[in-house]
Amino acid sequence: MSDDKDFIKEIEDEGYERIDKFDHKKTKNLAFHYHEVLKFIGEDPDREGLKETPERVAKSIQFLTHGYNINPSEILASATFREDYKQMVIVKDIEIYSLCEHHMIPFFGKAHVAYIPNGYITGLSKIARVVDAFARRLQVQERLTVQIRDCIQKALNPLGVAVVIEAMHLCMAMRGVQKQNSVTTTSAFTGCFLSEHRTREEFIHLIGTRLH
Repeated sequence: MSDDKDFIKEIEDEGYERIDKFDHKKTKNLAFHYHEVLKFIGEDPDREGLKETPERVAKSIQFLTHGYNINPSEILASATFREDYKQMVIVKDIEIYSLCEHHMIPFFGKAHVAYIPNGYITGLSKIARVVDAFARRLQVQERLTVQIRDCIQKALNPLGVAVVIEAMHLCMAMRGVQKQNSVTTTSAFTGCFLSEHRTREEFIHLIGTRLH
């Protein structure tokens, strides 16, 4: 393990091990600035309840934006297999948690991803990991949708890719217009999902159907 990393192991009640990894220098610098922010908003960062808050937030923001340290294309390349299958593959209801780049307030929801293989498939969990790698950055939902689509298209060269994201934005619910129940839907398609109406309709139907 390198000296500039902090590895924290926690044994959870369920019996699994969680490993958190942080950069010491980055944590220290971020904590200093969060300490100053607390003072600017009128708080006392040295009172008991806030003494460790700057460091906790410094580690939290590193986790919430850890997608910058991940190459989504490498995720797909690590589990790509030859397979003569040319029907739709859908991974739906993938939970997403991201930070709006305009106010750094969370937005969250679900992503539905499909592709039609053209000689190659990838591990199903890799699709979810790609979604998470892009979501764990400062984002706008529109860009997130397109990045997921383009990454899968480039890595697998399938006959088509379809991505739909449904999300609630706390920047709309907690501030500004304060519409608590609004949901934003974005979509992005390539290949046969663009050119073939029936293929696109099948995808939309399947992501809206409960088969389990």
